[in-house]
Amino acid sequence: MKRFIPILLLLVAGSGVYFYKASPKHPDISKLSFTLIDGRRITMEQLQGKPLLVTFWATTCASCIKEIPDLISLYDKYSEMELEIIAVAMPYDRPDHVLEMVKMHKLPYPIALDIDAKIVRAFGNVRVTPNHFLIAADGNIIKHQIGIIDISATEQLLRTM
Repeated sequence: MKRFIPILLLLVAGSGVYFYKASPKHPDISKLSFTLIDGRRITMEQLQGKPLLVTFWATTCASCIKEIPDLISLYDKYSEMELEIIAVAMPYDRPDHVLEMVKMHKLPYPIALDIDAKIVRAFGNVRVTPNHFLIAADGNIIKHQIGIIDISATEQLLRTM
């Protein structure tokens, strides 16, 4: 038993170092631009001074579809306070499927296509959807959430911004 304890401590310490090193750092997204489904481009520079929610989604993701009403509600409630939401369709999503989903759900916020995976890479190689990044007016990521968005926690953060 006495020999087991140092080995266990070494394993715990080693795994802590591994997870610290492997944890994603906040990416530098200051030079990023989004190409929207209508062909317009929005740059992070244009969004400076406004809170921004970047949400990665896919038309084949049931959780993404489930949270659409909450995102629409959030947008309707906080867009007057300059909140911008940009939904980024995953690179594997066919543009015609994205357009169909936008029309079907009457999405009021900008939708970006990421055909070359530039945005996915800029945010640390996003692989899972839904995936949300709340960015403060100064351009810093203040919250990252994987899975269906926690609307109440997000609203609480928005009210403090």
